[in-house]
Amino acid sequence: MPTPHIRAARGEIAPIVVMPGDPRRAARIASDYLEDAVLVTDVRGILGFTGTWQGRRVTAMASGMGGPSMTIYATELAREYGVEQIVRVGTAGAMSAGVAVSDVIIATGAHTDSGMTASRIPGVHFSHLADFGLARAAVDAAATLGEDLETPVRVHAGAVFTSDHFYLERPALTAALTAHGTLAVEMEAAALYAVGAAEGVRTLAIVTVSDHLVTGESMTAEERETRFDTAVRIALSV
Repeated sequence: MPTPHIRAARGEIAPIVVMPGDPRRAARIASDYLEDAVLVTDVRGILGFTGTWQGRRVTAMASGMGGPSMTIYATELAREYGVEQIVRVGTAGAMSAGVAVSDVIIATGAHTDSGMTASRIPGVHFSHLADFGLARAAVDAAATLGEDLETPVRVHAGAVFTSDHFYLERPALTAALTAHGTLAVEMEAAALYAVGAAEGVRTLAIVTVSDHLVTGESMTAEERETRFDTAVRIALSV
């Protein structure tokens, strides 16, 4: 049955969802990777397409930006459509000197400053963790994919920081998180992992580093498209 935010009929969304933030990227994943992809939802401009990838049904659907939006869509996919696996593919800003622009990060965990987590289990510092099996499969897939690329892409596995703020500059916080091994900042992984834990869905975030908070470097338009493709291929492989 359609929800307030997803118009797809029951059965039109696959058990596996690859989830970029941008609806246009969902459309691109559908057109470039999925066979026989069909638009199944477009409420509020959040596009979702279902097709097949190497014989398996997959839905490519956008999440919008930020934790609240991700939480709404991931929860409805889990509760109303029986989705079993959600893999976020998006971008992030590097915080660590060991991570460069255009690298790919498999987010094994996500710290956050979001009030959504504080209200989920009051009095507890909830740990936002990816599904271990998906994370391990992604690392293995990245290694195999790297052997097939003319220009290998560096892939990291580790924690990211999920923030509700995009423009707020907090150099002291960035330095402290980096000192504790945090690789990059983004806006959705912690929310996805919290929904995964609450709803029994396997979740993972794979992000491409589009810019660097410390050095000020950023991707070219061509690099954004190439490296995004790498993350999508890893996501589909798991």
